[in-house]
Amino acid sequence: MSTEHRAASSGHGPVPGLPAVAGQAGAPVARRRAARAASRRRRRPDRATRRRLRRRVHVAGVALDPMTEGEVVDHVVAALKDGRGGHLVTPNVDIGRIAARDPRARALVEGADIVVADGMPLVWAARLLGTPVPGRVTGADLIWSLSEAAAFYRHPVYLLGGPKGAPARAARELVARHPALTVAGTHTPPYGFEDDPESHARVRDAVIAAAPRLVFVGLGFPKQERLIASLRRDLPGTWFVGCGSAIAFAAGTARRAPRWMRRAGLEWLFRLAGEPARLSRRYLVDDLPYAIRLLVVSLVRGLFS
Repeated sequence: MSTEHRAASSGHGPVPGLPAVAGQAGAPVARRRAARAASRRRRRPDRATRRRLRRRVHVAGVALDPMTEGEVVDHVVAALKDGRGGHLVTPNVDIGRIAARDPRARALVEGADIVVADGMPLVWAARLLGTPVPGRVTGADLIWSLSEAAAFYRHPVYLLGGPKGAPARAARELVARHPALTVAGTHTPPYGFEDDPESHARVRDAVIAAAPRLVFVGLGFPKQERLIASLRRDLPGTWFVGCGSAIAFAAGTARRAPRWMRRAGLEWLFRLAGEPARLSRRYLVDDLPYAIRLLVVSLVRGLFS
């Protein structure tokens, strides 16, 4: 099956190595209108969604859905089949820390349809509170599993964010693994685009014109969630995944920690060793003390609740 791809830079030309699909980017205004109408009809959550919301686990001021990766994929696929879009957030300790001190950032997480724990400290804190979640569900894993589902159901995807050139490389890797996958476009926005109305409008218009059903947005929190909030109004039948570094990982421009380090909650140490200048303050000064406080508070509350 042929695929289409838009360039991962300031331009939007075809990506070498991926054949183009004519007409994909101009996609159906009628479909967007139908999706908006469906969205208006479904303002009240269905029974399964209401049940899931009641099961949410509250950790560090963030409400987590106790879902496995497979359950997340099934939920997104079912919603897309029904014409419903959504927003998926995968908070780690850093996102939890930011959300705890910034009400606007917390509102972005609270407004998401699915919130699953990316960071192991959040998983541990939930266990200490006596309300466990199944485990980590990371954007770096979901970019592969959701793309596999998108390929099977012929849902076009869009890759937005990551280092220059990474979205195009990630698209080629995803298509190599799932040849039926249609890539509606890729793009790395210029630095500071969110503060320039014209640049922000170009990024937004390019995604809307491509009319994807699944968008991976790797711009970091809360920048990616703010962009997603503005895009959802025009693409109500599309699912958006705030995936952080997942595009860079899929492209191979950034290395993931070995599996044993991920399971032990030491992925941050692996990344710190690889990028000490960029990550030292974030991990050692900001996130590590916050994670320790979170676990201690969770332990005390779990003992006395």
